[in-house]
Amino acid sequence: MSGAKQPATSRPRTGARVAAVQALFQSESSGDSAETVIDQFVKHRLGDDPLAHPDDGGFDNGRVPEAHVPLFAAIVRGAAKQGDAVDAAILAHLAPGWPMHRLDPVLRAMFRAATFEFLAGGEPPARVVIKEYMDIAHGFFGGEEPRFANGVLDALARHFRPGEFGT
Repeated sequence: MSGAKQPATSRPRTGARVAAVQALFQSESSGDSAETVIDQFVKHRLGDDPLAHPDDGGFDNGRVPEAHVPLFAAIVRGAAKQGDAVDAAILAHLAPGWPMHRLDPVLRAMFRAATFEFLAGGEPPARVVIKEYMDIAHGFFGGEEPRFANGVLDALARHFRPGEFGT
């Protein structure tokens, strides 16, 4: 993660996606349920209330000041609830023989969040989902990971929403 910038969170829906990636990462690493992690985030990490969190410097301390909470919760719940289908889809779009556990945990969380959005269909368009998660990838990684992420996200989007790509 060296050389990475912090993900921009000036847009509430982008903030929701950043928080969803963090929450999915936390859920996997701690073993806590999606509902437990959602509750923790809503109570302690989302929003920008300096009176409630006077010692908290914002994003650098794990907070996401601007996040659309309903979108955040929907992504985390959906990715967790459809976990087997989400992971199978991701695995199908990795190089043959590349197991999920070899992915960086942040990339794994990001792919899970994005894949759920592709599966859910509707809005936003797939290209918007890709752009949002690419912004997140560039925020967390400074090396080759964003390029790898772009390839996987593009393949997933084309798989789940082929009509949006004219193929």
